[in-house]
Amino acid sequence: MQSSQNRRVVITGIGVVTPLGNDPDQLIAALHEGQSGIKPLSRVPHDALSVNHGAEAWQFSGDIADYGPLDKQLKRAIKKGSKVMCREIEMGVAAAQLALNDSGLTEENRDPLRTGVVYGCDYIMSLPQEFIAGIAKCLDDEGQFDFSKWGQEGKPEVSPLWLLKYLPNMPASHIAIYNDLRGPNNSITLRESSAGAAMSEAFSTISRGHADVLVVGSTGSRIHLLRSVHTQLQESLAAERDEPETMSRPFNETRDGSVLGEGAGAMIFESLEHAQQRGATVLGEVMGYASSAVGPNAGDQNLKIAFENVLRGALGSEDPAKIGHIHAHGLGTVRSDAQEAAAIAEVFGEPSMQPPVTTAKGHLGNLGGGAGMVETIASLKALGGKLFPIRNLDAPAADCPINAVINAQQDAGDQFINLNITPQGQATAVRIRRV
Repeated sequence: MQSSQNRRVVITGIGVVTPLGNDPDQLIAALHEGQSGIKPLSRVPHDALSVNHGAEAWQFSGDIADYGPLDKQLKRAIKKGSKVMCREIEMGVAAAQLALNDSGLTEENRDPLRTGVVYGCDYIMSLPQEFIAGIAKCLDDEGQFDFSKWGQEGKPEVSPLWLLKYLPNMPASHIAIYNDLRGPNNSITLRESSAGAAMSEAFSTISRGHADVLVVGSTGSRIHLLRSVHTQLQESLAAERDEPETMSRPFNETRDGSVLGEGAGAMIFESLEHAQQRGATVLGEVMGYASSAVGPNAGDQNLKIAFENVLRGALGSEDPAKIGHIHAHGLGTVRSDAQEAAAIAEVFGEPSMQPPVTTAKGHLGNLGGGAGMVETIASLKALGGKLFPIRNLDAPAADCPINAVINAQQDAGDQFINLNITPQGQATAVRIRRV
């Protein structure tokens, strides 16, 4: 087992499911072109919420073709398994299979005992349809629900496999089973910070020698008959606009909330030695990570702590000035954006001293548990080239003093920090560089 002091962790494959397509090249091109994934919702009834628009993963149907090139045996296994997968799990598994294919990782060049999965997820809610038949059996003559009937008459109408469709550990379970990955397996449920926490755990696991390769990803959806209601009750949603694609307005003076979205992303993390031995293409290197959980009323302190610690990360003695850009959480709410901007200013100084700051949420909305991974992949694809501007930032807010990317001429640099935070105050930061 190698020492964590010398074990470097690189990225050798990526896969995405997003409102702007299910291919990383398609995603980055759409971001550079300023495209929006926000359209009229198709999976939530209109006028049931305060909003009728969101960013669905429009090109993802759950068909086996969405999982990328697969051999016949794997196709059969995933088709059979899809019967116990809800949409979030399907998207997560598909992103992982796309990343595995992109990496060129095969049964011949990996040790199943040293290859595992770390996956992040939102909390997943059941669809009401799962219980309709059971509830109908428990209605009395006046149409009222009689709970005393549930155990004998209602419950048997619910599928015995119902729970498997919604457990947040199932993406990691499915991915491991389908690909015979018998190494470390972990599931992290931390809402929007799930991706950063999963990447941190995967980096640490490989660094300390407990695995050679890990499929690391995250998935989430806020577009759901019940989840969308929860979001509206718990958070600030952007108001409808005549042009729906302008609803998500990170760091803008007129921002008023987040936009419902969904998506998933996955990467293959691998020790540098293992990647070199099999001749893999290295897309980037993970330099360090940090997290903080000060609490929901901590202001900018959790974000500030995460920034400071990631700058001191595993390879973090380098000059902070070398950070090519920051991929901000950029939720689009008044409070979150102001706190994030304050943390950036505290750590890096006034806007002229800061790295360029961008975010994909103006294009994609809030993908929940899948956001951080998709955003990290977008920044990884941008390294060495130009950054995508923040969409809809036509009036930078006075309470958001950041070096915002507002045109397509800004260089992405050779490394970046991705930052995510939950409403409960759990912040994660991951630092990645081009190799």
